[in-house]
Amino acid sequence: RIFNEKKSMNYLDKFSLKTKTCFVVGGLGLIGTSVSEALIELDAKVLILDINKKQILKEKKKYKNNIKVNIEYFDLSDVNKIEFNLKRIIKKYGVPDVFINCSYPRTKDFSTNNFSELKLNSLNQNIKIQLNSYVWIARLIAEEMKRASIKGSIIQMSSIYGLRSMDLTVYKGTNMKENLTYAAIKGGINNVTKLFCSYYGKYKIRINNIAPGGLEGHVAGSRKKQEKKFISNYSSKVPLKRLGRPEEIAPAVIFLSSDASSYITGTTLIIDGGWTAI
Repeated sequence: RIFNEKKSMNYLDKFSLKTKTCFVVGGLGLIGTSVSEALIELDAKVLILDINKKQILKEKKKYKNNIKVNIEYFDLSDVNKIEFNLKRIIKKYGVPDVFINCSYPRTKDFSTNNFSELKLNSLNQNIKIQLNSYVWIARLIAEEMKRASIKGSIIQMSSIYGLRSMDLTVYKGTNMKENLTYAAIKGGINNVTKLFCSYYGKYKIRINNIAPGGLEGHVAGSRKKQEKKFISNYSSKVPLKRLGRPEEIAPAVIFLSSDASSYITGTTLIIDGGWTAI
């Protein structure tokens, strides 16, 4: 008897990034650093884009002997210059297979964007430099992928607070407050990704969000560490009873960057220790 044997699938190869060119915006930030390190460890060709000039110099020295790693200054908050700056980057490095946005552009008064202190100008500015920049650069990258016939993957960094309301009890007994603008921005990112998925799917371009829960680290826009009371309050609400760590976000980025996720688009992958499950 003759059997028509199907060639067995090598599933490990599905996760390989050796042939992928990956751009990471905000690649030297809290989450971005872990994402960049994971991509580099998995032998992808990586371009790290960030605004931290001091850290850029430090990282360039670190990776000076790695021909697959490059680092460039890139300011996503200057929305009107995004297209010009991106074209300059693409002219130099080509169109990426994977584009990951870990950036967190915000105004200096972002921490006062709560209900009692919020000013209209701050609301407008933060939506412009964060939500608008996310939407605009994702569109620009998708169009470049389309022109180059690249079956690309775009990954946006969102938040569980774009899916659920903030539990205000986690701020009880702390100096921290809710952030109205943050919720509006992350909710917008989650929803617009669905439209990107619908429009660019026919070009074999995928776009997904990652929505982390609370993570260990400094307070956004400050070198101060999170208050112990906040950590305790927040952890008590999470089934795993702790905050997440930046390095726990990176593997999900690897998955969505690789061919292992080739049939996943328009989704928001939640990494929150079970916060949104209860």
